[in-house]
Amino acid sequence: MRVRFWGTRGSLAKPGPSTLRYGGNTSCVEVVSLGGTRLVIDCGTGGHELGNAIMAEGKPSRGHMLISHTHWDHIQGIPFFTPFFVPGHEWDLYAPQGFQESLKDALAGQMEYTYFPITLDAFGGKLRYHNLGEGSFTIDDVTIHTRYLNHPALTVAFRLEAGGAVVVYACDHEPHSRDVADGEGDLCGEDLAHAEFMRGADLIIHDAQYIAPEFAAKRGWGHSTVEYALRVGREAGARKLALTHHDPSRHDGAVDDVMAQLSASAQPNDPELFAAAEGMVIDVSPARTPTLLRLGQEAPSAIREGTSATVPSMLLIASDPSIAERIGKAVADEPVHLSYAPIAEESVKLARRRVPSLLLAEAATPGLFDLVDKIVRDAGHDVPLVLIGGEGPPGGGAVDRLEEPWSVEYARTRIRTWLLRAEAHWERPPIPEDEADRIAALHALDILDTPQEERFDRHTRLAAALFRVPVSLISIVDSDRQWFKSCFGADLTETPREVSFCAHAVAARSMLIVPDTLKDARFRDHPMVQGGPRLRFYAGAPIYAPGGQPIGTLCVIDTRPRVMTDEEQSLLRDLAGMIESEMDMARTVDIASVR
Repeated sequence: MRVRFWGTRGSLAKPGPSTLRYGGNTSCVEVVSLGGTRLVIDCGTGGHELGNAIMAEGKPSRGHMLISHTHWDHIQGIPFFTPFFVPGHEWDLYAPQGFQESLKDALAGQMEYTYFPITLDAFGGKLRYHNLGEGSFTIDDVTIHTRYLNHPALTVAFRLEAGGAVVVYACDHEPHSRDVADGEGDLCGEDLAHAEFMRGADLIIHDAQYIAPEFAAKRGWGHSTVEYALRVGREAGARKLALTHHDPSRHDGAVDDVMAQLSASAQPNDPELFAAAEGMVIDVSPARTPTLLRLGQEAPSAIREGTSATVPSMLLIASDPSIAERIGKAVADEPVHLSYAPIAEESVKLARRRVPSLLLAEAATPGLFDLVDKIVRDAGHDVPLVLIGGEGPPGGGAVDRLEEPWSVEYARTRIRTWLLRAEAHWERPPIPEDEADRIAALHALDILDTPQEERFDRHTRLAAALFRVPVSLISIVDSDRQWFKSCFGADLTETPREVSFCAHAVAARSMLIVPDTLKDARFRDHPMVQGGPRLRFYAGAPIYAPGGQPIGTLCVIDTRPRVMTDEEQSLLRDLAGMIESEMDMARTVDIASVR
């Protein structure tokens, strides 16, 4: 790959006589593979000159723009990137976005009438927009891996692999543990994972805005020190390390001084170290034995098309009301369901009502890890834990820590990161448009939480025998749970609605059949497939209230893949209809007895 720097300054463009050698334009890097694939990483003010250079080629361009995050210093060149405005040019844009957000809308924000004279509608080229999460995807001959960084906005690093060569771009990023900001000490937890993501890179382009003595006053701003960048580059075994995102207050001579001091502390096996400069071109060839990131065939796609229809949940365990207030502010504008347990023992009960995607807890909570173990056992899958307060590596199975002082904005980004990471790559059931009417019809039947009854149990026994499956259930889908009126072959009372297969059938108002969950992208990573009962086959026929609203299903489940014939599907529907009649009959008897 050929790498060219078009912008290396951080936060604020500072072109002028004091920045001639390293450059004053903000972040923009061009990467071209041996096969001719053109990638642009970030489009700060340096993107203006890159666009002019592309136009000077005298032919329509085809390219891909990878945006690490949508802070202004990384996207300000977009309204001045000429190829976007000219018909015949074709570009795909990629950037991380959170819940229910659109990349196109985010980019349009800086071109609104108040701030800019033209809008995105003025783009004459063909543009396509793609939201990114963590994962992998391929553009022509380049494989791209992404990983969330530690910054007060949702930000990703890019690892590019082409022809055996590896280039990593990691900007903007703050050390997860403040103890390693000076480049000393052992990396662990998220800092070690950050280095592992860059393992064996031929070239790392890394944020290095600060030096260690400056860091204490800049905590929470989301940037690395030069010492930390060298430390993770050393741990990664990189061949070359380019330090970028130079602080706008640092003139060329000051950058020279920083590099001289850093080089003086270099170790024999450190990567070749240099400060990135505008106009610098680097040809990156692979090592004799290239190091490629092995994620396996089931690695999720980093591209997240569309927006999620589900609301992720989180549980906060904190006795300090000020923590609850700050966390509440952090998620106030997020589509997140927040449960709060001021008394730690209440957390298990809350988690059973709604399985959290993320746990946040005061580090000093007595018996915290025992409580977390109970919550995880009930959930049937791992739930990430972020500690609040304390110092040093999280430990105890926790994945991250919010060290004081932390801002609401910083907490919002860390929460987003872990919720998006924890968001399983399986499809959660959507909420029907007539949900209020459906719930009203369900409650009118007065069947929820009633005792076990033989007249319903005979149907689940019959279904299990008829279809030769180990488990059969009558599942009633409530507002936040599925409750089982009858359960053959399993010891269950209720589960959260978000893990309910039956809720999918209810939302679709039709039978749901999944012959092999491991071959179905909607369910292969489902916690009941990967853990718990290891469900492989599911078939559920809706059960309707007298007014026609779907309230649940009769479902059959197996731990082996199955194919269901048309005749078997008809039989399952018939059995579901018999259960409807049983429920309606019980309701009629109850009404008559009242009269």
